[in-house]
Amino acid sequence: MSSTATALTAGGLLAAAVATVAVGAYGVRLARTTSDFLVASRTVGPRWNAAAISGEYLSAASFLGVAGLIAKYGADALWYPVGFTAGYLGLLLFVSAPLRRSGAYTVPDFAEFRLGSPRLRRAAMLVVVTVCVLYLVPQYQGAGLTLKTLLGVPVWIGPALVGVIVIVNVVGGGMRSITFVQAFQYWLKLTAVAVPALVLLVHVGIEHPQLGGPLPPTVEHATTVTIDTDVVVTVNDPAGVTLRGPTGSGALPGPGQYTLTAGTTLALAAGAQTPVVAGAPTTGAQWIDNGGGFGGEHPLYQVFSIIIATFLGAMGLPHVLVRFYTNPDGRAARRTALAVIALLWLFYLFPTLLGVFARLYVPQLLITGKSDAAVLLMPSAAIAGLPGELIAALVAAGAIAAFLATSSGLLVSIAGALATDVLRGRVRDFRLVALIAGLIPIPLSLVASSLEISRGVGLVFAVAASTLCPLLVLGIWWRGLTAAGAVAGLVVGAVSSGFAALVTVTGWVDDDALRGWPATLIGYPAAVTVPLAFATMVVASRLTRRTVPTDVARTFARMHVPERLGMGVERVPRG
Repeated sequence: MSSTATALTAGGLLAAAVATVAVGAYGVRLARTTSDFLVASRTVGPRWNAAAISGEYLSAASFLGVAGLIAKYGADALWYPVGFTAGYLGLLLFVSAPLRRSGAYTVPDFAEFRLGSPRLRRAAMLVVVTVCVLYLVPQYQGAGLTLKTLLGVPVWIGPALVGVIVIVNVVGGGMRSITFVQAFQYWLKLTAVAVPALVLLVHVGIEHPQLGGPLPPTVEHATTVTIDTDVVVTVNDPAGVTLRGPTGSGALPGPGQYTLTAGTTLALAAGAQTPVVAGAPTTGAQWIDNGGGFGGEHPLYQVFSIIIATFLGAMGLPHVLVRFYTNPDGRAARRTALAVIALLWLFYLFPTLLGVFARLYVPQLLITGKSDAAVLLMPSAAIAGLPGELIAALVAAGAIAAFLATSSGLLVSIAGALATDVLRGRVRDFRLVALIAGLIPIPLSLVASSLEISRGVGLVFAVAASTLCPLLVLGIWWRGLTAAGAVAGLVVGAVSSGFAALVTVTGWVDDDALRGWPATLIGYPAAVTVPLAFATMVVASRLTRRTVPTDVARTFARMHVPERLGMGVERVPRG
């Protein structure tokens, strides 16, 4: 990268960070009470709230990961953006309005309101914190990848920088502050992903007017790729591919799989077919076809599990759910969810295009498996000179906005849950928890750096779908749910999905000792853990049916009767 490009990129990152802090400072002036910090005193309108929800929901997985997975795995990766968007349809139909009418401040607060159990509240609080911390990890991981790719700085600087900025905004003004920040960041991210996608669409039409059908992974110009970490690649056609490294040098002897150790260099001649990381489609025809999964065995199960995780996971994400508490009433919450679907649909058009274009302009990323960097590197690779560098700077600004927006919402959820359930619920308690919780994911993000960002987020969705989603769906729509049944379902769902997420993030799932169905079930757990959690809640509630709350009819009336009939009563935060 030239000095001009580096300066422009650094300027884009700095501008996004400064704008985030400045917009957050405006919200700080309006934050005074505990209600301001937790739910912005329930005064956020549908349009503003929809932009804020979209801003925090469109995380590193959406901005970087979706395009990277599409470039790497092809048609099956489209289920990620489809599922991320469709999950809000479930929120709209089943959760948003009743949740807002409950008057709760946090998900644990809803759990106690619905079933009157402090023990259930504590269990829900632990799940909320776990989900939020797991979700913070890929955000910090994406920040490290972005700054290392664009500026060449050590990978830990990105998580540290994002952590500091997010902590400053959340500690300063809580929900009041980040509402303004996240709404601003949605439009910044949309601009940062739409402009390069549209420019490249025109560029591709000029350079490749005959383009259509499968895109073979070939390099247009002579390219050299240096391997940073050990990787296994599949070579379909060795012509034009030369290897230099610790284990030997020279042309590859033939097609097959090769283990490339760190320090190895691959030289690809112009027109050479790009080796791809093992498990990814090796030809354009395989890439454009569906049913291939995401590497490994049992691809159809992988796809089915991702559909369940993404469709149901949105209903269990604490930082998304708390947003509906900020609406004035249930009608506004429903209108907010509907608007979010439109905003997400608009956004996800562009990462899909960028994933396709990555096959043309940065196919060398398929060798290392670091396809998350495709969005960052594509503008400069496709468009020479200052125009490409300016677009790359815009993309960098959008990337940092993605990490900051989602991290802010997650940190508010953690601080709200712990401040009201463990501490006394004061503003100072909220700030103390936010300060500590913002630092914890930094080392975890460094451990998980080898996992694709969208894969990591998919695991978090699986945990949310296996825990808080059953609690909310059954709590809102089934009168037979008991506190004992809810706790049992939370424990079973959290242990099973959390274990799978931990094993996958630490890399054990890729070891030789774990193959076949065990590796697939652990890498993609939702198809098993979600039904298991629902079934556990139902069966345990049936076994303890005598403990169904006596006031369940009144509770259901508060959740389902429109506010204009006067059944609702606003709750106040504890402490």
